[in-house]
Formats: sequence, C-alpha cells, structure tokens
Amino acid sequence: MIASTLIRGGAVVTVDDEGQVLDPGWVLVDNDLITDTGTGEPPVRARRSADLVLDASGGAVMPGMVNGHTHLFQTLFRGLADDKPLLEWLRDCIWPGATELDAEAAHAAATLGMIENLRGGATSIVDHQYIHGAPAIDDAVCRAAAEVGVRLVLASGWADRNYHPPLTESADTVIDRIRPVQATWHGAMDGRISVGLAPLIPWGCSDEAMESTVSECRSWGGSTHLHCAETAIEVEMNLEERGQRHVPWLKSLGVLGPDVQLAHSVWLDDSELDLIAESGATVVHCPVSNMYLASGVARIREMLDLGITVALATDGPGSNNRQDMFEACKATILLQKVDRLDASALQPEEVLAMACRGGAAVMGRRDDLGSIQPGMKADLVVVDLATPFASPVHRVPSALVYCATPRDVVHVMVDGKTLISDRVFTSLDEKAIVARATEIARQVFRRAGIPVRMF
Repeated sequence: MIASTLIRGGAVVTVDDEGQVLDPGWVLVDNDLITDTGTGEPPVRARRSADLVLDASGGAVMPGMVNGHTHLFQTLFRGLADDKPLLEWLRDCIWPGATELDAEAAHAAATLGMIENLRGGATSIVDHQYIHGAPAIDDAVCRAAAEVGVRLVLASGWADRNYHPPLTESADTVIDRIRPVQATWHGAMDGRISVGLAPLIPWGCSDEAMESTVSECRSWGGSTHLHCAETAIEVEMNLEERGQRHVPWLKSLGVLGPDVQLAHSVWLDDSELDLIAESGATVVHCPVSNMYLASGVARIREMLDLGITVALATDGPGSNNRQDMFEACKATILLQKVDRLDASALQPEEVLAMACRGGAAVMGRRDDLGSIQPGMKADLVVVDLATPFASPVHRVPSALVYCATPRDVVHVMVDGKTLISDRVFTSLDEKAIVARATEIARQVFRRAGIPVRMF
C-alpha cells in the first residue's frame, strides 16, 4: 500500500489566497492529506519518506477541479438533442429516455461519466440526479462513486408538479426515498460521498414541498441544489404564478442560505444578486450548457465583485455533450470578455479559483479542498504543458485555462490515491466500461422508442 507520494518537477499552481505558483515546485502527500509543499528540488527528507514519486516535469500540478453541476445519467444521451431550446429539449429527448432508466443503466452512465470527469481534471462531482422511475437509482450512482474513487455529492432531485408525470413525486415520497440513501451513503468512503436534496426547477416545485424537503436536508447537514433562473421564460413563469422572481421566492420561503447552490443563475436582476450575496448562497455557472441551449450569459463579473462565491460546471452531457472542466474554464472567461466587450473582464487565476475553491464550497469542503496547502485533502491533477498546444508556456495559469484539455491530464489523485497514472486508470477497465455503457444505451433507447444509431 502506498502511504506517501511525492510529486516533483512541475509548476505547482496552489490556488491559495495569494495565487502562488511554485515553479518548479513539489508536493508531499501522506495518506489522504497534503503534508508539505515547496519550491525547487524537494528536500532529502521528502524524497526518503515517499513510497511513490510522480514526475511532473514540463507540466503543472493543480488542485482537482469540481464539476459543480452535472446530470450523470445524461452520459447516455450526449448528442441526441442538439439545436433545441431547454423546454423542447426536455420534452423530445430527456423525458422519453429517462423514463426507461433503471439502476443498471444509471450505474453504467454514472461510471462512464465519472471516468470522463477524472480524465478532464475534475476529482469532485455534484450529480443533480433527478431520475427515480425505478428503484435504487440513487444507490447505484453512489456505488459507482465508491468503485471509481471520485468525490461525489449526490444531489437527489425531485419535482412534485408541472413535470413529466413518471418523473414527478410528492415531498413525502422524496423524503421517504432519501432517508435510507442518506443513512447508507452520507459520509461514506471516509467522507468522500455525501448526500443532499435538489429541487429540480421552481416551476416544478410547490412552496410546501420546497419548505419540507429543505428542512429535511438541513436536519443532517446536507446541501440544497437547484436550477435557478436558467432561462428568461422560466423567470416569467414564476412572475406570472407567484408574483416573484426566483431568488426573492426562495428567500420568502426561508430557503435561501449558505447551504443552497443556484445552478445557472443567468437571468438575475441587481436585487437578486444582492440577496444572494447577503445570504451566502453559491452560484454554479454552466457556460457551455448556457450557450448550447441559447439560455443567455450569466453576470459572473458582477457576482464576483459583490463577493458571491461562484463555482463552475459542465452541466449534463445532454446539454453540453462533454463534461470537460478545462472547456468550462475557457468558456467562462471568453463569455465574460465578449459579453462585456472587455478583454480584461476575467483573469485565468480567477477562473481557476472558481473551478477549485468555488467548487470546494459547493462540496461543503471550503476548509480542506480547492487549494494545494499543507492540511488540505490530496485531490490533485498533473497536467502536461510540454505539448504543441501549450508551449512555450509564459504563464502557467493562462496555459491551464486557454490551452489545456483532457488529453493533457497525466496523473489524477483523489484522497491520496492515484486513480490515473501516466494517463492510464490504475484499477478500472476503461474499454469495458465504455462498451457496457454503449450497449445499455442501445437498450434504453430501444425501449423508449427513440431511433438512434451508435458507432
């Protein structure tokens, strides 16, 4: 068993309060924690104590990114709903296929999606898992996380009205369903897996169900995660029915708070930004999905200036086609530049902080995730920058945001365990997992009556 690992030779992008880059630098890991870092060659004591030495020469060592909002079941759906707006996309593709998912399909999709995330530098995932048409789907997703080794928040989704009937359930059903999942998985795998609840969309959730499920979730210290102001039409729907925009509605219910995560948050006005800042809630920005569905551009620069914690995410593969956090980083910075017609609107260092430290907030782990410092969890990624796509490297954070892609991820560590070494998974048969997910996808869409052609 490897208890201590030394990573040496690369530029260590700490994402600490000062944004330090130790170039070249080294990181010493003991069991699941970072125990020491430094610049230059590692000292003799570090070299002697290491059971494993990973060479990062020509590359960067960075904290594992957090994919703060995805739908892992949609790994089976990628590419099926191109060129459709949100509500049409749901009706024509997601609902018919999702109704046919069972626990086996959910496990296959989650396993493949977790591998994709790890290859893209994301060591932590928030899965907004709202498919419960068959028993044990939540359990299957958590089991996949235990097997693959990723850090997971299962944000168990629900809607109690106005939604596709087979995917609709009462608040009492949601609470009865989540209690055994919470008892089994919240804090499991040495705290690597946690469980929360995730109201799906404001128009699909009654006031009473919102209040009761959030109260239930808070009883065990879980987080509440929901889509918020994703499209202009959804905001109008809330105004017509409730006379309130999304964020004031959440505040009026007593829901808004530091344990709440607002995915998308595109169509927010000034007063809503102020309410979020005052409440300590986190915004989860999904730039590629927002472009894919033509939902709009979130006001990320204003959010940061107000002190709002912003995390980054890919959204599900059904409305992105990829779960690539490097792409999310680049899209975030470019969208703000072009939307504001300001080339300096965001800096790479700010985007990396969103992907890592903002993501740590979404995971409920501000104190031990998201940066490379002694005492932090050893969730680390080594990225090769000595490539034709990134070299010569003049500034490492810039190269990571603008140049790096999943092809450049060399090593990945979660909780001190090396899951990818020299671009190869250490304990998984990746080809077999891809083949299994592809075959199960064929079965799902055949049952759903959706004609597909798979290669």
